[in-house]
Amino acid sequence: MQDSTSKSISQKILGLAIPNIITNISVPLLSSVDTALMGQFSAAHLGAVGLGAMIFNFLYWNFGFLRMGTVGLTAQAYGANDASQMIHTVGRALLLGVLIALALLLFQAPIRVMMSYLMQTPEHLQPLVNEYFNIRIWAAPATLALYGLFGFFFGMQNVMTPLVLTIIINVINIVLSYFFIFWMGMEVDGVAWGTVIAQYVGVVAGLMIFGYRYSYLFVAFRQKTMIQVEPLKTFFRVNRDIFIRTMCLSSTFFFFYSQSAKMGEVVLAANVVLLQFLNWMSFGVDGFAYATESLVGRYKGAKDNAQLSETVRYSFYWGMGLALVYSFIYGVAGDYILQIFTNQDDVIEYASPLLFWVILLPIIGTPSYIWDGVFIGLTATRSMRNTMIIAFILFLLVYYVTASSLGVHSLWFALMAFLGARGIGQWVLYRRGLAV
Repeated sequence: MQDSTSKSISQKILGLAIPNIITNISVPLLSSVDTALMGQFSAAHLGAVGLGAMIFNFLYWNFGFLRMGTVGLTAQAYGANDASQMIHTVGRALLLGVLIALALLLFQAPIRVMMSYLMQTPEHLQPLVNEYFNIRIWAAPATLALYGLFGFFFGMQNVMTPLVLTIIINVINIVLSYFFIFWMGMEVDGVAWGTVIAQYVGVVAGLMIFGYRYSYLFVAFRQKTMIQVEPLKTFFRVNRDIFIRTMCLSSTFFFFYSQSAKMGEVVLAANVVLLQFLNWMSFGVDGFAYATESLVGRYKGAKDNAQLSETVRYSFYWGMGLALVYSFIYGVAGDYILQIFTNQDDVIEYASPLLFWVILLPIIGTPSYIWDGVFIGLTATRSMRNTMIIAFILFLLVYYVTASSLGVHSLWFALMAFLGARGIGQWVLYRRGLAV
């Protein structure tokens, strides 16, 4: 009986995780292609696009609750077969996403100035960063709407639609970026426009699929229900906690980039390239985290604690197995992967001695990603928020204590401490029944 149950859980996890892995691995393809294209120009172009992309990662990561909060609440509604909660959850996410996007567009000038200041953008890179920002900011409505839609699809155990949409977005972005650069003679503006156009094509396709496949939910929609106090309180509580959690996460990488910029153009370019390894690892492992979100939320909504516990257990088995694969690939082919991202000899020479950090990344970091999936599915957002705050403080302490003696290695050492602390902290809370 146990073997049958284990097989069933593994099948469900893999059934959700494999399309998610394909989807998520293609996400860093966007920044990786941009990095590779700019790497053919100069270290300045490479650094400028890296900084510009990080600015938008910082902005959008902070609104990641539009996806994560929607997954947990939708999955629980799906498990409880509550059509009203399903349709109103995605409705609130889309409405909030549009309002946030309008605010970003309205205040884009001061946001650009503030973010460039916080990133300590070198003066000679500022014109290129500004050019990238001024174009890509117009993708905000499409990007944030896609967050809400993807969260809904994942919560409904529908992983194929996000996969199809991501493939559409990535293919269009790659083709347009290549066309703009090599046929139209564009540079930074080419990759920015490629991203903007691809995002809008993606959101239009997503809304069409949503309207076609889930039209049966529309009969449960009530305008008054959208603004009922208790559901709104739950919606905003979950999203507030995730927002704070994500602020700490994005601030960690924001700090990482800004300190890299202070160390010089080559250091910045090297770390931009090395963090592509982290992107590929995290989005791959997140495939299992997303599967965990969907299944844990579903079983919590259905009040099936036995299946919930088995889901957590087998998610870790599969997630850590994938982490070992990543570490092996990075250990064997790390130097070759560097050469894919850039042909700048000085950048490659500086990055090579740092490769051992990215070999360690999957093993140390994967538990934190899987636990995030568990806590999101449980909507235990307060506990997830608190462990992230503690990990962020530890990150800063480790960096400042070791910066003078370890140099650039102190950034990577602090990042390992950050990832490890998140995983350990959430494991302790879950084991003690304190995940709330």
